[in-house]
Amino acid sequence: MLRKTRIIAAAAVFAAITLLFLDFTGTLHRWLGWLAKIQFLPAVLALNFGVIAFLVVLTLLFGRVYCSVICPLGVFQDIISWIHGRTRKKNRFRFSWSPARNRLRYGVLAVFIIALVAGATSFTALLAPYSSYGRIAGNLFAPLYRWGNNLLAFIAERADSYAFYSTEVWIRSLPTFIVAAVTFIAIFILAWKNGRTYCNTVCPVGTVLGFLSRFSLFRPVIDTSKCRNCGLCGRQCKASCIDMTAHRIDYSRCVDCFDCIGTCNEGAIRYRAVWKSGKKEGKPGGKQQDWSEDRNGRRAFIASSAVVLAAATVKAQEMKVDGGLAELQDKKAPVRKTRLEPAGSLSLKHFAQHCTACQLCVTVCPEQVLKPSSSLMTLMQPEMSFEKGWCRPECTRCSDVCPSGPITAVTAEEKSSIQIGHAVIIYENCVVNTDGVSCGNCARHCPAGAIMMVNKDPEDKESPRIPAVDTERCIGCGSCEYHCPARPFSAIYVKGNEVHRHI
Repeated sequence: MLRKTRIIAAAAVFAAITLLFLDFTGTLHRWLGWLAKIQFLPAVLALNFGVIAFLVVLTLLFGRVYCSVICPLGVFQDIISWIHGRTRKKNRFRFSWSPARNRLRYGVLAVFIIALVAGATSFTALLAPYSSYGRIAGNLFAPLYRWGNNLLAFIAERADSYAFYSTEVWIRSLPTFIVAAVTFIAIFILAWKNGRTYCNTVCPVGTVLGFLSRFSLFRPVIDTSKCRNCGLCGRQCKASCIDMTAHRIDYSRCVDCFDCIGTCNEGAIRYRAVWKSGKKEGKPGGKQQDWSEDRNGRRAFIASSAVVLAAATVKAQEMKVDGGLAELQDKKAPVRKTRLEPAGSLSLKHFAQHCTACQLCVTVCPEQVLKPSSSLMTLMQPEMSFEKGWCRPECTRCSDVCPSGPITAVTAEEKSSIQIGHAVIIYENCVVNTDGVSCGNCARHCPAGAIMMVNKDPEDKESPRIPAVDTERCIGCGSCEYHCPARPFSAIYVKGNEVHRHI
């Protein structure tokens, strides 16, 4: 029953998290969004100590249940491994004991923590299991889901149910798509051949929880008085953590899948409290593992504390933003020197250091304003661009679904008063000057009323009218940039603020 319960729970959580990334309407996040917030790295970056404490206590009580039930990448590996095991009957018992590669595990964890402290969250997102699966689901599974939705809508003749995923969006997301594809191939190969290799050699979350699981109160134990050394449990262990020669289980790698318990025909492996296992656990006459060893205790404390303290060093900085009218810049192209992040991000530094690049916000953005960054320092983290739409003041989907705190929750009313940037006009590109026609498109569509049309020659009231921006009222929504008819580059674009401000 333990194995069946674990499979049912893991399947439910995996399906729910996958639907979060496939749901382009954003409606499921009202009921299932909490699943994203209980993931380990998002909770650490959001400094959600309640969730962190819950996951630590869960691991100290029951072992790495998080890896086998809550982590979507872990369940995804189990699915791949299970499919391989069913392709040929002999592959059902294809695993074997392998020593822990501790130097690699701890080395990757050390690099991960250093990158986290240094604010290079674009690098940490490459290793984080939740973010990795989010990229796979958002970039590989979501397009297939949308195409399937369009097919069903076409059959049912419901054009209002179409979900478009244009070629332009594919090209714009190409760097992230490549990263997602490479991640998928790597995870697939490792899981297909060796089960949980990624979890126990590369994944930093698995390494941290592996420290803690050494001291779990409930764990699978081997009763040597019943064991016949048939080796079935070791050949079924996808974590390769059962050494039948020594009757030993490496609890730092065991993910509590309970496959070994279901395989043993003699009932020699049982999931029980550690204080009830006595001397039957492990080698005859001794314990299987000295779980109270001080050295391991210090390692567990240092590792878990380092991750939490690394996230605690991430702080937002404030800086003064001057007001006044938008400056005139002699530019032929609207190149953004300062990137744009959604309302609720507080500042560019805060966003970059907290974002796990899971891309839930990219998935639910109805206007396709958010796209993955191709910059090295913010690789795969979302940034705003207004080629396909503009950020409507009433839309708060990105802040509603964000699990790790880079986009804090804001209401529509609060969003309308947050300035993420301000519009800058390039008069050389304005159709009033290039084509000699009247326009005013930017002023008509500005929801904040920050753009006014003034005479090009203040002394001549008959002169053509050109736009002027009041940066004290502009919120940086991008409506003017999106609706500007100038081609190939807009005559008005939004320049981001390093620190967002309330107006």
